[in-house]
Amino acid sequence: MNVLIVFAHPEPKSLSASLRDVAVQELEAAGHTVQVSDLYAMRWKSEIDRADFPSLSPDERLLPVAASKHAFDSDMLTDGVKTEIEKLLWADTLILQFPLWWFTMPAILKGWVDRVFAYGFAYGVGEHSDKRWGDRYGEGTLVGKRAMLIVTAGGWEEHYSPRGINDPIDDLLFPINHGILYYPGYDVLPPFVTYSTDRFDEQRFEAAAEILRNRMRTLETTRPIPYRRQNGGDYHIPTMQLRAALGDPGTSGFALHLKEAADADMGFQHSGQMLARR
Repeated sequence: MNVLIVFAHPEPKSLSASLRDVAVQELEAAGHTVQVSDLYAMRWKSEIDRADFPSLSPDERLLPVAASKHAFDSDMLTDGVKTEIEKLLWADTLILQFPLWWFTMPAILKGWVDRVFAYGFAYGVGEHSDKRWGDRYGEGTLVGKRAMLIVTAGGWEEHYSPRGINDPIDDLLFPINHGILYYPGYDVLPPFVTYSTDRFDEQRFEAAAEILRNRMRTLETTRPIPYRRQNGGDYHIPTMQLRAALGDPGTSGFALHLKEAADADMGFQHSGQMLARR
């Protein structure tokens, strides 16, 4: 299996970097091939600007979506972006690894998504009609591949629980898991999350490392989060509203987009494989 880890932490001696090394070592020991895109080491440019579209004339207005479509269709994306797209096509599994900063991924990783997930590649693909609304949410360019998150959080696990002040971790990660990874077709695996990371000692690190090693050993067999497919019949098209007969009447928000039957049948626990609380 080919695995791409897109890593976003500025400190080579960080806990995140140590966990990355654990993951790489375990994957390679199992015979997998691993590439790492270390965004800070690469000095990745996070912002989209005119430099991303060299064919754009100086007096032409920059419309990022249109410019991305033209650059992709005409094979005029910048070399760095092309290289990352080639890595995504090569990889059977994508891992995004980052510290949770202000409830989301660092800007450099969001900028990687903004620039690499080009129009015509990760979005804007497929038929748009009264029967289909593009190839997305369970379909798309990256269908058949797997993806997961490795996340470090400074707060306690209780802070990210259903009644915690920071909101449930699954809700915080939903825009990434569902909106960035599932959207272009990935089967998204439950995330690996560690908490209270500023309180780590050697014992806690070894415990976390062993859980991560097990996640890497089971990367090919772990059941994905059971998101509903957009074009699978659960949604009205083109309004994209979940059909009235589906979902618990008392449920709203992100949870509506999980299949309840799949939940029960698989004994699914969205964040059940995270490191035990401090």
